[in-house]
Amino acid sequence: MIHVESLVKRYGGLTALDRVSFDVARGEILGFLGPNGAGKTTTMRILTCFLPATAGVAQVAGFDVFAQPVEVRQRVGYLPESVPLYPEMRVSEYLDFRARLKHVVRAARSGRIKELVETCGLGEVVRRPIAQLSRGYRQRVGLADALIASPPILILDEPTVGLDPNQIREVRTLIRELGKEHTILLSTHILPEVEMVCGRVVIIHQGRVVAQDTPARLREQLEGRSRVVVEVRGGPEEQVRETLGRIAGVKAVSPDGARLVIDVEPGKDVREDVFRAVVAGGWTLTELRTDAMSLEDIFVRVTTREDEGEKPVPKEEAA
Repeated sequence: MIHVESLVKRYGGLTALDRVSFDVARGEILGFLGPNGAGKTTTMRILTCFLPATAGVAQVAGFDVFAQPVEVRQRVGYLPESVPLYPEMRVSEYLDFRARLKHVVRAARSGRIKELVETCGLGEVVRRPIAQLSRGYRQRVGLADALIASPPILILDEPTVGLDPNQIREVRTLIRELGKEHTILLSTHILPEVEMVCGRVVIIHQGRVVAQDTPARLREQLEGRSRVVVEVRGGPEEQVRETLGRIAGVKAVSPDGARLVIDVEPGKDVREDVFRAVVAGGWTLTELRTDAMSLEDIFVRVTTREDEGEKPVPKEEAA
């Protein structure tokens, strides 16, 4: 549904985007991540026809954003980080105005607005002027606007800015539900949210794509190994370490406070063998879990190594 190939954007001597390439499949929720100034918002503005590119290809729903901007805009719902609203309008008036601009048929307009007021949690403020709303409520109004014409594609730039933790959870659930009917490109700094909602991520840094794949595959590429954390009671630590170290696939066992960290060969799952060894030794197993990199760890690793001059994760490895 979204195809970006070798996209370049320059501002004078500054290169904001340097040959950015990625795809978003139909029905996919893609996390679009990067530090401030990495080029995320620039990419989104190009995809929504608000900004021309210097070079490259960008297609949305099969339409070229440069040659067919009207067709693209008809198929995209865009929530920018700073939502442009008319402060003098009431929420209901604004949504009706936007519905008319987006050619929502008159017979369906009232019902659609009522549905989105409930979906986006705007019932308490629907008759209030937008100027009186908090930033969180303004974000919700912007999200309702993005959804009002039922576009097949949603491009969301920091949709949870200004929301409290409960509201963030509600938006997370909403995005997950929207993913059943829409293709979504989601940019956010709340990385645990991305891990819960997105099946795949693209990480951009200094205008270039430095990694793209599922979080699980990125972990495998960056770690090159896996780890299991255990806590065993009732046995001498040295004896427990020696016993666990003899399990096939275990490379090393090292202490970490009251726990033991087991380094495992890539592709091996030793948890059942660890459980059996502990039971056979007559000890008590109080904790057994894998210790994987979080999405935050991945983000820091790929952006830091890029700053240090290391090569990004190759696209063919991420395929």
